[in-house]
Amino acid sequence: MSIKLLIVDDEEPVRRLLKKELERKGYSADTARDGSEALHKLKEDYFDIMLLDIVMPGMDGISLLKKMKGDPYSPASIVLTGKATIDTAVEAMKNGAYDYISKPYKLEELKVVIERAYEERKLRIENKLLQQELARRETPDDFIGKSPAHKKLLSLIEKVAPTDSTVLVTGESGTGKELVANHIWKKSRRGERPLIALNSATFSENLIESELFGHEKGAFTSAHKIKYGLVESAHEGTLFLDEISELPLPIQAKLLRFLDSGEFRRVGGNRTLKADVRLIAATNKDLEELMARGGFREDLFYRLNVLSISIPPLRERKEDIAPLADYFLRKYAARVGRNIKGLSGEAMDALRSYRWPGNIRELENVMERAVILCESDVLTEKDLAIPEKKETKKAGQLNDVERQTIINALEETGGNQTKASRLLGIDRKTLYLKLKKYGLER
Repeated sequence: MSIKLLIVDDEEPVRRLLKKELERKGYSADTARDGSEALHKLKEDYFDIMLLDIVMPGMDGISLLKKMKGDPYSPASIVLTGKATIDTAVEAMKNGAYDYISKPYKLEELKVVIERAYEERKLRIENKLLQQELARRETPDDFIGKSPAHKKLLSLIEKVAPTDSTVLVTGESGTGKELVANHIWKKSRRGERPLIALNSATFSENLIESELFGHEKGAFTSAHKIKYGLVESAHEGTLFLDEISELPLPIQAKLLRFLDSGEFRRVGGNRTLKADVRLIAATNKDLEELMARGGFREDLFYRLNVLSISIPPLRERKEDIAPLADYFLRKYAARVGRNIKGLSGEAMDALRSYRWPGNIRELENVMERAVILCESDVLTEKDLAIPEKKETKKAGQLNDVERQTIINALEETGGNQTKASRLLGIDRKTLYLKLKKYGLER
């Protein structure tokens, strides 16, 4: 991707010559005769570097810099000035210019400054993005847990992280899919680049396309200027798409094209752009079942499912409950300034016997509330807001009912799965997935 320049000078021969010479050096260049025209072009198009004359009729260079000041995505500005205007050039730098070069200047000297300014601008944008990742980077690297399932999960992450392959993370709500994505990112070769996250269920079809791929000015009523999408922001980094099952089918097709080629178009645009992004997707839905109902593209599923990580629910790794509860106790006790030594035996038994339909997220919420309500230095069972055990059995009972209904249908049809699926009112593939779920394949 060549560096894109905007040359702003009121002298037409200077603009023409500079454009010709810089394009010969491999840059892409456009021109503007004053600050007003430059501002218009900046709103219409994207530029990396602006070469700016200061003394111009109409809107001068200083006024233009003041209008751009504070926008982290504005181009880096290099002031081209005569010796008599050095003081003005210094003022320009105070208003955000990257550097200045006195006329007459050598083209090679200008090329060096352009390259430096381009790198500085890249760092400026990356720093803006990395501010959003500060919380991620400060989260503990250690996964809390000691169960065999937890150790297997860690081992799989260690193998998956160094590759550039797409990863699909599956698991119930609250199992820590974003934490897994964060861990993969930190241990990957792209760990020094941004991790950009998007929850696919948050936006409508039109808005999610704009969020992902950006839009051109005028693409729709409220599109007053170019918007750069998350795939551009995540260039050379990682994009985490949570709740991928909620992506509308037309956006699924565009995401597939991007994954296959790295190419995309902004909404309302006709230029094909490219970005180098590693994708980590997550879902709490059964994508194969969704595919069977026509709600998810089969080709996208296989493209996403290059490397798959399934996170077991907390009820299937009860050895992790104690270390997690202790971790959350210490975390929230420190936050509210309480000196709580630990949990009583009865409190820990209550945590272990609960089914945790909300998984780790629910455990964290229970522990936060318990720490706030605890009136002694030991957290007891009465401090825990855990539903009655009869409530925790409902999910298991529903599964038992579904399993028995399938068994009854198979018995009634003599084991004929096609007839059984018709009797149950589901398609053949969905029945197969249910049989697999309940261990009834035979």
